[in-house]
Amino acid sequence: MNLTQAHAIHVDRRKDKRVGRGLGSGKGKTCGRGGKGQSARSGWHSKYYFEGGQMPLVRKLPKRGFSNFNFRKEYATLNLRDLDGHDLSKPFDPARLLAEGLVNSLQDGVKILGEGDLKGPATIKAHRFSKSAMAKILKAGGKFEWIDGQPKPEKKFVAPVGPKHEKPKKAAAKPDKKAKAAKPEGAPHQGKPAGGPPKEKKPEGQKPEGGKPAGGKKE
Repeated sequence: MNLTQAHAIHVDRRKDKRVGRGLGSGKGKTCGRGGKGQSARSGWHSKYYFEGGQMPLVRKLPKRGFSNFNFRKEYATLNLRDLDGHDLSKPFDPARLLAEGLVNSLQDGVKILGEGDLKGPATIKAHRFSKSAMAKILKAGGKFEWIDGQPKPEKKFVAPVGPKHEKPKKAAAKPDKKAKAAKPEGAPHQGKPAGGPPKEKKPEGQKPEGGKPAGGKKE
């Protein structure tokens, strides 16, 4: 190392803000905190979702779906390479892993992962094993044991597919009664005459001699 490789040590050289030193300083009476109230007190901070009083985004968006987040299981993970330097003749169980500092906490169980290789046969007891870890343990001549029994494979839910619903066919349009049938050319006219049927004439009463109508009043 020489002087060309030396670099300045990071030192905070910012000056402290002087407050409460008169109105002329700009940070005098209220020291940059504004007026009275909660925001002028120490230890105050606004909520991360607060937007000044308007409807916040976290309340605008609806909740959709379902999540198993609160029912999840978290396992303490351990790789095979972490077992190097430990006595492989004794079986490894969660109590031994915790006592020797291989895991910090047991949480909901211990899961063995397959990163690295075993240098000899070993017996490992855990709650979960990855596929690569199981293959490498058996290849090294060791064995693994499930503490709570081998987990059953999870079945993925497949939504049932029902029969396709065909749209009903539209009914044939009924013939319009008011529509007139097409007349062949040269066909005689079969409708009613324009003037309608001739009106019957009422018989006129015969006038008696003397000019007086029949059936008149007697004098």
